[in-house]
Amino acid sequence: MLVKNEQQQLAVIDAEQSDVLIVDDQLSHLHSLQALLRINGYRVSLARSGGEAITRLQDHDYQLVLLDLQMPGIDGLEVLEFIQQAALPLEVAVISGETSFTSVKDAIRLGAFDFIRKPYHPEELLTTVSQGIERYRIKTALMRDEQAKKESERLHHFIVNNSPDFIYMLDARGVFTYVNAIVEDLLGYKRHELLGKHFSTLIHPYNAAEIHKFFSEQRTGERASHSVEVRLRVNPDNDRVNSLENSELVFELSAVGIYEEDQRGEKVFLGTLGSARDITERKRTEDRISHQAYHDLLTRLPNRLLFNDRMDQAFAHARRSGQNFALIFMDLDRFKLINDTLGHVMGDRVLQLVSERILDCLRAEDTLCRFGGDEFSLLLPNISSRESVSSVAEKILKAVRQPFQVNNHELYLSLSLGIAMYPVAGETRETLLQSADIAMYQVKNDGKDGYCFYSDMLEGGSDFISAERDMYYALEKNQFQVFFQPKVDPETNIIVGMEALLRWQHPARGLLYPDDFLATAEESKLIVSIGDWALRRICEEVLRWQQQGLPKIKIAVNISSVQLEQDDFVERFIRTIQEFDLPADIFEVEISEQSLLRGLQQLGKKINCLRDYGVSVAIDDFGRGYSSLSYLQNIPINTLKIDRSFVRDIDENHPQALIVDGIAMMAKGLKMNLVAEGVENLLQLDYVRELGCQEVQGYLYGEAVSAQAALSLMKSRPSDGPHFILPH
Repeated sequence: MLVKNEQQQLAVIDAEQSDVLIVDDQLSHLHSLQALLRINGYRVSLARSGGEAITRLQDHDYQLVLLDLQMPGIDGLEVLEFIQQAALPLEVAVISGETSFTSVKDAIRLGAFDFIRKPYHPEELLTTVSQGIERYRIKTALMRDEQAKKESERLHHFIVNNSPDFIYMLDARGVFTYVNAIVEDLLGYKRHELLGKHFSTLIHPYNAAEIHKFFSEQRTGERASHSVEVRLRVNPDNDRVNSLENSELVFELSAVGIYEEDQRGEKVFLGTLGSARDITERKRTEDRISHQAYHDLLTRLPNRLLFNDRMDQAFAHARRSGQNFALIFMDLDRFKLINDTLGHVMGDRVLQLVSERILDCLRAEDTLCRFGGDEFSLLLPNISSRESVSSVAEKILKAVRQPFQVNNHELYLSLSLGIAMYPVAGETRETLLQSADIAMYQVKNDGKDGYCFYSDMLEGGSDFISAERDMYYALEKNQFQVFFQPKVDPETNIIVGMEALLRWQHPARGLLYPDDFLATAEESKLIVSIGDWALRRICEEVLRWQQQGLPKIKIAVNISSVQLEQDDFVERFIRTIQEFDLPADIFEVEISEQSLLRGLQQLGKKINCLRDYGVSVAIDDFGRGYSSLSYLQNIPINTLKIDRSFVRDIDENHPQALIVDGIAMMAKGLKMNLVAEGVENLLQLDYVRELGCQEVQGYLYGEAVSAQAALSLMKSRPSDGPHFILPH
């Protein structure tokens, strides 16, 4: 027998043991829970699978089971089904990382009284365990009453009146002829206040029409009402019940018609016998879990899951009715500064206040969602014109611009809004979100604190928008790659450095070089995000080289003028290096000569900061500029890189490459390192070596290769350091 006999169960109850079974396929989780419960005086058993749990439940009596849902083989729901079918008198609390609404609802339906999401708080867990043990004792106490009822008919009336369920009888007119005592605790009515009254006294108007026939059920057998949810009103004059702040409670109703035969042998309806179990707390638990599954816990706004559902509804309605709707994607400007300077607690409070202000600007049918971090999305259904969307956008911007008072801090904030109208900006959820996102970034590029319609951007050039969108998704989908080209000592042919170069593995156009996309990346300002990604990727690769025991070499990183213009460029660059615990002196930033001519004073300060930290600075493509070279005396440059076009002029027909010679003399006079790029043959190599170039790079030694190929190249001939053997 899977179920122990009732006498054995009652013996366990009398012993009042606190036996807990923990079921989880993760051993570390089992041991941590075991230690926590044992410290608090509980007796604990462990099961690493659903099958092992069922075996232990067959062999031992437990008061509480802490159950994971996701396990190989027999999962948590199947264990719950076994417990339910075996009618084991124990309580079950689910502790799981599985938070889908369906799984949680199924667990509660199968008898779990609580749901704790991993990772859990110890205090929350201990409270749940204590409640489970108490529920077990209450449940088993009721079992004792059930046994007593079987032993003596005399106790029948006692059990009914002490049942947790509301039990009632109606006559044929629907008037109460019997109610048990629990009605006072549940609904606040004295028994005598209901006897002789029509049952409609208790029915809540919310569902009076459909519940009328269930509460006064006249059917019998399988056709009778079972487990029907009804709402009943509490007594408005009862202070104790009103203190629960409930005007109604949810009950699970079962009722059956009562008949007797008359003298002619025909059935005569006498009335209804029914019982109603209070499931208000269970419904609240289900609602709470449902709310958590579909809402952001910080702001209580809909999350992406719910927002996607509302979007799908908006699409369906728009296609049926022909009405348009709008999607607004919002990003809080400079929010990272608040988190970095005032802390994440302050940042969280700001997000709550911002969401409240935005909500105050909206209609009841609009949906505001926290998309993640400091990003919000807003769905405006049934929009008749652009002007109405603009009005909402301006209202939101004005509300957020008002100062925020948070913990004695006065904060001034702003938003960047991108607007996509259906169907102009997209006819699917993905394209509409993408269009709104692109429009929002346009606002960021234009100075923030404003809004932009995606359709307005299309008027500025669809090719640019398409390229920008492709680049945005390339960053999201990791289509960019970092290649490396060796920098070689011309005297020893040993690799002394690598230049990191960006490539784009386009899904349709193949491998693209910076000349194919750099202009668009800079104009759209996406180069800032791409540059941040590239630096992290470079650091990851350098760390891998170190772990392989390879020699320390210098890494050159190309920096765009748009990146240099960012106020926090130096801080972000240094912070990334520190995150990977890499020495600063292995990095060299390469800046084009044209970049130096934009914001010379500010650029000098940033270069000084990099130099002070240990990062060296090189001028790339030197010699192609057309302005005064006086900046070389005013900005602390370490290295000049001779442009490949001048190196290309070195051949047997031009024995005197005067420009190259002049650059070499200038570098020597300013005590700078000299690097030649674009070296393709031995003649050019000999020439630049005689000029005093400390490093060279070019196709003579190899083109830029993938990170994996670069690693293989670095590992070649390790005894003398990675080097090349050139023909004589």
